[in-house]
Amino acid sequence: MSDEELERLRDKITTTPSTLPYAHHAGSALIKPEDKGKIKGQALAAMHEQSQMHLDKIYEQMKLLVKQAEEVHSRIEISEQIYQAEMKFKPLVGHIYHLYEKKDGNQLLSLISPKEWGASMPFNRFIATVKLLSDHTWMVEEEGD
Repeated sequence: MSDEELERLRDKITTTPSTLPYAHHAGSALIKPEDKGKIKGQALAAMHEQSQMHLDKIYEQMKLLVKQAEEVHSRIEISEQIYQAEMKFKPLVGHIYHLYEKKDGNQLLSLISPKEWGASMPFNRFIATVKLLSDHTWMVEEEGD
């Protein structure tokens, strides 16, 4: 081979073939360029899917917290109403009582249920059957009319 041919081949020969972005001879492993846009697109889609799953879980937890807050707020409202009502006894934790509206518009907490009064109920209306909880709030067991 002439010096001129060797010089031309030097431009086409490398001493570090592993750095080439393509196979350097016919027996080399096939090297396919990666579609970087496709890879990024798939990673982005997976990220969005996982993030949405986490957001959905957080949303469900938030809904549960809102429901619990509404229940506590409801107990506070009925508790304030009951503590302003007339009581002729000391209510016990865990027991069931009945809240009525008297004919004069005031409210009364009673041990007697609407069924026990029957047709002779001396009140304007039955408001609720309630239970005293250990934190001294009241929980509505049954709504009146």
